[in-house]
Amino acid sequence: MKLIIGLGNPGKKYEQTWHNVGFLAVEKIKKDKEFPEFKDSKKFKAEICEETEIKEKIILAKPTTFMNNSGQAAKALIKFYKIEPQDLWVVHDDIDLPIGKIRISQNASAAGHKGVQSIIEELGTQGFVRFRIGIQPENPGRVPTEKYVLQKIDEADKINQSLNNTATAIDLALMNGVSEAMNEFN
Repeated sequence: MKLIIGLGNPGKKYEQTWHNVGFLAVEKIKKDKEFPEFKDSKKFKAEICEETEIKEKIILAKPTTFMNNSGQAAKALIKFYKIEPQDLWVVHDDIDLPIGKIRISQNASAAGHKGVQSIIEELGTQGFVRFRIGIQPENPGRVPTEKYVLQKIDEADKINQSLNNTATAIDLALMNGVSEAMNEFN
């Protein structure tokens, strides 16, 4: 069983913002794989959908907490489904990667990402897999990070390519393992 959590902020105000590329990625996976619609679960503090693919259950989740409390949803889902940390895959934005790039990491620190830090704190481990989607502006530092991540995405072509690459990387990881996906995409 794999739990794939896309990080973002709930609500219309935050749709299509840089900080919500994790949500966009799991929505793309849901669409590509023709999974059922997301359903809001107050119990898990997330919207979830699940499907069995290649003899393995896949759960997609979008926390309904704000980014900085993403760990609450991750912890509730992991406890209920009895998922091991290495079977938690977190998809999120990364301000340190150029737009259009993705990186896969495992057992890594939060590197300043408050959503990832929340998950590490709630789970007491950083032993999960991360699919990081680059959102770095062309001129870093011109706009404070806290403001930039909440701006609307203005590089749709590059982000769409990143989302396609992320979905492909996750497919490869599901079929052949995370190491192979890292070799292909890092």
